[in-house]
Amino acid sequence: MSQDPVFVRQAFSSIAKRYVLTNHVLSMGVDILWRRKVANIVRDFGAQHILDLACGSGDLAAEIIKKMPHAEVVAADFCAPMLQQARNRGLPMLLVADGMKLPFAERAFDALTVGYGLRNMETWHGALSEMSRVLTDQGHLVILDFSIPEGWMKAPYRFYLHRILPTVGGWLTGNKQAYDYLSESIERFPSGEMMCDLMKENGFVEARCYPLWGGISSIYVGKKG
Repeated sequence: MSQDPVFVRQAFSSIAKRYVLTNHVLSMGVDILWRRKVANIVRDFGAQHILDLACGSGDLAAEIIKKMPHAEVVAADFCAPMLQQARNRGLPMLLVADGMKLPFAERAFDALTVGYGLRNMETWHGALSEMSRVLTDQGHLVILDFSIPEGWMKAPYRFYLHRILPTVGGWLTGNKQAYDYLSESIERFPSGEMMCDLMKENGFVEARCYPLWGGISSIYVGKKG
């Protein structure tokens, strides 16, 4: 499965200034707790050189820095207007970079995070392979992204995903098309064991899934072999 990088860059550029507010409204603020959980996981690894890829407005990178003030945290995104939002909040070590071709040497980082960004990359296989390349042996990858819940939550969640989310997101940002894309991309994105298998196919010997709120979002933790 591949995404159109030109469309994705244009979509995120158009909503950059309202992105954080819209996220908090659409998730009722729970996205803050999910990013905090990822930061706690990275802290427990004891990583010292961390890349937050597809950092967007810098929410996750800021949480990691708060938890690990002595670690080196590089935040990168291929959308310059989104990265400007991270710059406005005072985050250090920001870089415009494409996840499909990272400008880092092999084994440059001992942890890599990507929050709600892998889903938007041109190819998931290619992006995961590149993430593996820049991680040290035994380095960790932590992915936070939306997923589709199972059981009784699936139907109401899909109603929210395709009817409510694009309408509210479009109203807040002026770009409903970007949130129509968001809904569709969540449906296409592999979750649960499918994502774990994808990670194992691309350089990670261990991969585990931790569903959040019944599977509305999930955290995936992988270890490079």
